[in-house]
Amino acid sequence: MNELAKTAFNRRPDLHVETEGEFAGWRTWTRDNFETHTGPFYHRMDENGRISCAFRVGKKHLNGSGNVHGGCFMTFADYCLFALAGSVLQGPGVTVSFASEFLDAAREGDLIECTGEVTRAGMSLIFVRGMLTSAERPLFTFSGTIKRVKRKAPAQTPA
Repeated sequence: MNELAKTAFNRRPDLHVETEGEFAGWRTWTRDNFETHTGPFYHRMDENGRISCAFRVGKKHLNGSGNVHGGCFMTFADYCLFALAGSVLQGPGVTVSFASEFLDAAREGDLIECTGEVTRAGMSLIFVRGMLTSAERPLFTFSGTIKRVKRKAPAQTPA
């Protein structure tokens, strides 16, 4: 991985590096209130530039049957889209397409991990795919498309 990509991985203004517990040294973002409330979700880059993401299943992640709620898997996978694409995104983006397949269930206490890849990065669209696993057991596959967006300047209040 080139230095520009590594710099982009660490450049977000809302980046938080966990200092304690199981995920010490892992990164997360604090700007997305829904992900912060649903997670916490984490990501890190290995020495080869590969991104992995993870979270530990708690009671709040479960549905009425005691399995991880499908919406939790989908929210985590959307977080993973941006973590996996971070080095090529290099700015703000929005999810414009998301597809997924539920393969197996996970329970409280399980460690959910994600690996994946950017399959194509164009001028405005980035295509990503990934898989969620627990103890190497496939749980959920997904693919998504991120659209690069430009932030609009705040509206000026007339004097």
